[in-house]
Amino acid sequence: MKDLTSTYMGLRLRSPIVVSACPLSEQVDNIVQMEDVGAGAAVLFSLFEEQLRQEMAAYESVLDATSNTFAEALDYFPGLEDYHVGPDQYLEIIRQAKARVDIPIIASLNGITDAGWIDYAQQMETAGADGIELNVFYIPADLALTGTEVEARYLDIVSRIKTSVSVPVAIKLNPYFSAMGNMARRLADAGADGLVLFNRFYQPDFDIRALKVLSNLEYSHVNEIRLPLLWISVLYGKTHASLAATTGVQSATEAIKYLLAGADAVMTASSLYQHGINHLATITQGMEEWMEMLDFQSVSQFKGVMSQQNTIDPSAFERANYIRILGGRK
Repeated sequence: MKDLTSTYMGLRLRSPIVVSACPLSEQVDNIVQMEDVGAGAAVLFSLFEEQLRQEMAAYESVLDATSNTFAEALDYFPGLEDYHVGPDQYLEIIRQAKARVDIPIIASLNGITDAGWIDYAQQMETAGADGIELNVFYIPADLALTGTEVEARYLDIVSRIKTSVSVPVAIKLNPYFSAMGNMARRLADAGADGLVLFNRFYQPDFDIRALKVLSNLEYSHVNEIRLPLLWISVLYGKTHASLAATTGVQSATEAIKYLLAGADAVMTASSLYQHGINHLATITQGMEEWMEMLDFQSVSQFKGVMSQQNTIDPSAFERANYIRILGGRK
């Protein structure tokens, strides 16, 4: 029996394979199944900032019947029917999940400011969440914004949420910071207990006949592991925050690569939509077979062995590969 245990944000995981935030966790029975087939933890589907702001705006509009300000404000938000689960239901799912499973349950907040998040993060903790993942889905389309201002937004959100709760807090990052390594270190210094690499921004497509914007959702592909694999390799051993890999995990192969790079947790969702929740057992079995083949008894024995920190010449980690690829060498 192989030892698959890992530690993520101080949480003890029986396996590094974690279900990333997705609607599959809207059903508590699904979370129970995730545990049964080997998940080390589950990140719940995201609660959106717009939901909290909409609820607040609706409440204020009742208090101020003489003004239509808040009623108009509601038009800026998606309709309630666009959200499957409301804020109160979200807390109830946390409570029910904690009553039925032993694996850590990590709540997820998605937004671009800390508006409404602080109070609700506290409610998530009270409901029993073992941790909170902040998914800052923010595209700085305002051309007047500087990189410094964008970075400050992230740092402010992390520090304010972190000071409001005692459970560990992770932030799901995008790869577009000009100095990714420095930003990762600053987020850890601001209080982030975990860094999740990387967020997949769902970019629009165009229907050229109907002349409208399409919102197509595509599952992640194994080729998408390259960028997070690089940065986990670079960050391993250089930040006190835990590292979680997400994007492109379809099989044990991708999970093993991320662990070799230095990930504490490997998250997947697309593979479960394509193959079912039971696919978690297939990923776990593949990891154990690989460990048996290479005579590894535990995840800790091989985690990070292919990181930049553990290469013979760290300074050449990417430069040498870049030259070899352009030169046609293997």
